[in-house]
Amino acid sequence: MPRILVTGATGKVGSRFISRLLGDPAWSAWTVRALCHHRLLPAAERLEVIQGSIAERSVVAAALEGVSHVLHLATCKEIPGDVMDVTVKGLFWLLEECRGRVGFERFVLIGGDAAVGHFVYPQPVPVTETTPHTAYQGCYALSKVLEEVMLEQYYRQYDFNGCCLRAPWIMDADDFRYTLSFGPDVFGGQKWHEWVGPDEARAHHALGAVPNLLDAAGGSLKRNFVHVDDLVEAVLRALTAPQARQQLFNISMDEPVDYAQVCAHLLRTRGLPSVVLKTPYHSSWLDNTKAKSLLGWRPRYDLARLIDSAFDYQRPAAQPRRIWYPG
Repeated sequence: MPRILVTGATGKVGSRFISRLLGDPAWSAWTVRALCHHRLLPAAERLEVIQGSIAERSVVAAALEGVSHVLHLATCKEIPGDVMDVTVKGLFWLLEECRGRVGFERFVLIGGDAAVGHFVYPQPVPVTETTPHTAYQGCYALSKVLEEVMLEQYYRQYDFNGCCLRAPWIMDADDFRYTLSFGPDVFGGQKWHEWVGPDEARAHHALGAVPNLLDAAGGSLKRNFVHVDDLVEAVLRALTAPQARQQLFNISMDEPVDYAQVCAHLLRTRGLPSVVLKTPYHSSWLDNTKAKSLLGWRPRYDLARLIDSAFDYQRPAAQPRRIWYPG
């Protein structure tokens, strides 16, 4: 019976993946072991929950007993005191333990577009899996580069059976709506209320206005996103597809989000105004052609669905929005 270890199991992707796999009859032969650190999932049928840090080799070794697959999601944002222990050493211990185990089949790493510069550097052509690594300042982007390089070297050193899915900003529920807020309820990323005066920010927030972002060249900013459900579907394909072996895939929407189009859609469908903001960021396009070709994967979320699902979502009072990491 296949058993998959999921690190970072309580996060947005981990929890959705576990729910999806356990709820699909096509995966009924699989069991899940969730390795949690600070937060715990409740145990359930076919779901075993253990607690510990991947920075400890003994924890990793115990977690991998009887495991055939790994989905590695645990990471560390802009926390210099933790990032090398968790992101770099943690991945090293996982790879070291996996490579020598009889019956181990595949390791799937979820990477990030921070490894190729996100929107920090100019990207004159679409970003593919052959684009050179370009970490921007800070420890998080560096850690994303180191993850990809370490996994790739295990392919070379040990003919290791792994796969990396490189994702941009992952959206779920009403996340996208609150990335556009001029209020203190803005979700992640840039705090748009700090880009304008406090009185102006309050007025924009009261009207439900959204930022119409311009890139450094003065054009409409284009930024990459993926919905969590689309990423989970890519993971399920990558777990067993022979074509995924030792491959890197960009997993993103078919086209980047164009903020001028976002504003036009919200004005047309919901009557929401927009506010032009000039940014220092650069437009980019994360090309998902390889994943579509080799994995047969297709994202179901386009721009309209991403916007409408976020603005239509009604968040339960018992599930307040929380950001679990800085950065």
